[in-house]
Amino acid sequence: MKRRDFIKSGIIAGAGLAVGPSILTSAGKPDLAVVKGDDPSAITRKAIEMLGGMKNFISKDDVVIVKPNIGWDRVPELAGNTNPDVVKAIVQMALEAGAKTVKVMDNTCNDARRCYIRSGIQEAAKAAGAEVKFMDERRFKDVKVGGGVLKNWPVYSEILDADKIINVPIVKHHGLSKVTLGMKNWFGAVGGNRSMLHQDINNAMVDMSNFFKPALTIIDAYRVRFRNGPQGTNPNDVRLEKTVVAGIDPLKADAFSATIMNHKPQELQFLRIASGGDREKLNIEKYNIVRATI
Repeated sequence: MKRRDFIKSGIIAGAGLAVGPSILTSAGKPDLAVVKGDDPSAITRKAIEMLGGMKNFISKDDVVIVKPNIGWDRVPELAGNTNPDVVKAIVQMALEAGAKTVKVMDNTCNDARRCYIRSGIQEAAKAAGAEVKFMDERRFKDVKVGGGVLKNWPVYSEILDADKIINVPIVKHHGLSKVTLGMKNWFGAVGGNRSMLHQDINNAMVDMSNFFKPALTIIDAYRVRFRNGPQGTNPNDVRLEKTVVAGIDPLKADAFSATIMNHKPQELQFLRIASGGDREKLNIEKYNIVRATI
């Protein structure tokens, strides 16, 4: 059943969006693919291929939302937004897998027109065949999130109606949560008074992560803002990691990616909350991780 059909039927009302595929979660299959290399597009493609290819996640005629971080009026070299070449590769692969439509969007912090252009994402995504959309305030819909902190909250209707979502955050420093990864990226899928979410940011992140069930989480760690995030103006606060992390389980993707910022997963409150206090879920040494350098 399509994601939008679940939503419309109410079968999973309050329990989150339709889950991603589980084909690769059986024993012996990778939890994560971690790829390093000079070309952001190439390492993104390789990571998805190492998980079995995009056709394992996207079906023919799917309407797909690609949700990068486009929050800031910053050029790619400042690592405030997702790398545009990572986004481009994902859009291309989703269309190659048979997606009917791929839409790229974010609820930005700075002016959306400037963010979309200066980030390079608008040009890259359109060149790959995506519809690049500004979020319209009139199209947020109050829904039952069903979280511990977030009971109800406005969510963008096109995200609710999509068949599949691919979450594409960037790894960077954040003053409140220490690091922003996949769970934090959902702040750009909702409306309302988002400053209120920062009052209990760790629980809010987990509530949203439990609601939005992406088919894939692809974490951009090509350029990493290791201090003065989440936007920043100084290129000296950015280092080249030339890495992409791809996985099905958002918790595992975030737990591993935290180590790129030199954090142990157990140190981060939002990961401890998401794991339900089970430290073994944050033990990345037990993850089945496939790696490549190209």
